[in-house]
Amino acid sequence: MDVWSGLIHIVNFFGPALGMALIVPSLARLFWWKALKSVSWWRQVKWAAVFNAAVSLAGLLLLGRDGAMWTYMGLVLASAGVVWWTGLR
Repeated sequence: MDVWSGLIHIVNFFGPALGMALIVPSLARLFWWKALKSVSWWRQVKWAAVFNAAVSLAGLLLLGRDGAMWTYMGLVLASAGVVWWTGLR
């Protein structure tokens, strides 16, 4: 595997984590726009990306493969947890 292929693998591995980190805070602002008015969208995206990357790595280490449904469920819960912790609690 050359460097370009390795980079593509890394980007594709963290792609779902970054996607969820962008989508969940954005959709949460549509429903709870008053409650989330005081919280920075960028702050929620950054924290969600960090926690989602950790969930992706944990899923790979615990389950032995990438793309398991348990890992994707963890991404949803981590993203929702960040939105709740930073703005809705």
